[in-house]
Amino acid sequence: MIVLAGPCVIEDEGLILETAAELKRQFEGLPIDFYFKASFDKANRTSIKSFRGPGLEEGLAILAKAKARSGVQLVTDYHLPEQAEPVAEVVDFLQVPAFLCRQTDMIVAGAQAVLKRGKKINVKKGQFLAPWDAKNIVQKLDQVAEDFSPSDKNWYWITERGVSFGYNTLIVDMSAFQTIQKLGAPVIYDATHSVQSPGAGAGGTTTG
Repeated sequence: MIVLAGPCVIEDEGLILETAAELKRQFEGLPIDFYFKASFDKANRTSIKSFRGPGLEEGLAILAKAKARSGVQLVTDYHLPEQAEPVAEVVDFLQVPAFLCRQTDMIVAGAQAVLKRGKKINVKKGQFLAPWDAKNIVQKLDQVAEDFSPSDKNWYWITERGVSFGYNTLIVDMSAFQTIQKLGAPVIYDATHSVQSPGAGAGGTTTG
């Protein structure tokens, strides 16, 4: 079983170090492959006034320190193709945000960065995308892999995080998991963002 857990965004170094250590302790001895997740930049915030994080350089330094101190495996998202290389130097696998899952340059850059290093990539399926359309994501990843011949066939994952159901509403179609798995991709379930009401919070924002 795989679990990704941690603060949504890096708020400060102390909180990240403390949380990483505690989560590592909680999962110790359990049959769980745990990855610590925190973002250096939440570029998709609804409000321009929302806190986005410390940025690439400072954020990666904090994540690297958390890994060195606690021994946690790391996952974080990137928002531009040129961020893939520096992020892959620090984390154990990259994550493509849901709204960017159709961006070929993002997928190619991320796939190349992780395949060079024997790491992994997680693509979050956009809430606007049908589960069977995840085949296009898989095809792009497989195309990049032809130049690397990875020994680990499970070097990419697809995350199901719900699908739009009218305005400001998400639902989870449980049959989507099987549909995506049939494409040959391991599936992760985002159990937090999938119960959001996107853009429907106080002042038209949500904290996710």
